Amino acid sequence: MKYSGFLNQIENFIFTEGKPQKSDIIFVPGNGFPEMAERAAELYREGYAPYILPSGRYSITQGRFSGVLSQKEAYNGEYATEWEFLKEVLLRNGVSEQAILREDQATFTYENAIFSRQVTDKAGICVEKAVLCCKTYHARRSLMYYQLLYPETEFIVCPACPDGITRNNWRETEAGVEAVTGEVSRIIKQFSLMLDYKES
Repeated sequence: MKYSGFLNQIENFIFTEGKPQKSDIIFVPGNGFPEMAERAAELYREGYAPYILPSGRYSITQGRFSGVLSQKEAYNGEYATEWEFLKEVLLRNGVSEQAILREDQATFTYENAIFSRQVTDKAGICVEKAVLCCKTYHARRSLMYYQLLYPETEFIVCPACPDGITRNNWRETEAGVEAVTGEVSRIIKQFSLMLDYKES
């Protein structure tokens, strides 16, 4: 295989995306960027799902919500958790408060999926089909975890691109290469967690 073919395989694996479909819920893994929640709000307004579940307390490495990472002039409040921040983004983009579910304990992506499953189970929501709004190059890892916790659910990934790194340009900058190869490394390292979960 040529080197370019190897790179194509990497980007096809990391950058997964589908066309939105009518679903039971939209998931937004925790983060400090508003773009993913804005994308979720857009899909909600278009009638793709009746509920949105943003998930997140703060990064386990920071021990606190580290702040808004883009559009700070628009979202300039004081937020204790990622969920609190994402909720405001959703409300300001036309989502009904009754449509926003709450998960504010997760501190990393795997927990986003675990605790989201607990929320939907408690609410009695049968998730046969779901939309996942995450960052472009975070798509495969997010999907991996949510699919593990919702094994019978069909997921459609509808990502957003808050930092300009896409399938088409990730090879062109050091930041892009680091972001994508970092995701590959995390997936490999964290795969053992998935095996432990399935065996427990």
